[in-house]
Amino acid sequence: MTTTSPQATDRTEPVHTQLQYQLAVFARRMEQVRTSGGIGTLDRAAYLLLDRLERHGPANVKALAEALGVDSSTVTRQVAPLVAAGLVGRVQDPADRRAVRLALTSCGTGRLAEVRDGRAELTRRLTADWPPEEQQAFCALLARFNLAMESYTADQQGQ
Repeated sequence: MTTTSPQATDRTEPVHTQLQYQLAVFARRMEQVRTSGGIGTLDRAAYLLLDRLERHGPANVKALAEALGVDSSTVTRQVAPLVAAGLVGRVQDPADRRAVRLALTSCGTGRLAEVRDGRAELTRRLTADWPPEEQQAFCALLARFNLAMESYTADQQGQ
C-alpha cells in the first residue's frame, strides 16, 4: 500500500491543510516502519514508558500517568506486558514499604538502547542529505509543535 507522495500535495491548499495531511502521512509511515521490524518492535507507548523510567528512575503508576498525560489505568495496562517480558520490574518504594514503584530492568535498559539506536540510525539515514541546519531546524520545530500539542491537551483537560 502506498500513500500519495508529500510532493504530490496541492501547494495551493492552505498551509494548515497541507500540514495536517503531512502529519497523517508521518504517523502512518512511522507505524509502517515500526511494524516492519526494521528498527525494533517496541510500540510508542512502551518506548515512552521505558524512556521515562530510564531518564527519571523508578516511579509509581500515578506519577508515570501524570508525566505521560494518560490515565493510571492506561499505564497499568501498558506496563503489564513490559513486566511480563522482564523489561520493567516492581520495586519497593523506599518512602512507603507498602507501595511499589516500577523500575527499568537491565533487560529493559538494553532493549531501550537497541530500539533508540535503531531509530536514531533510521533518522540519520532519512536526513543524510539534509544540511545540518535543516536537521536542527526540523528538530526544533517538531519539539515546538509537540509542546504546543501538550499545552493544548492540558488546556482541554482543564476545561
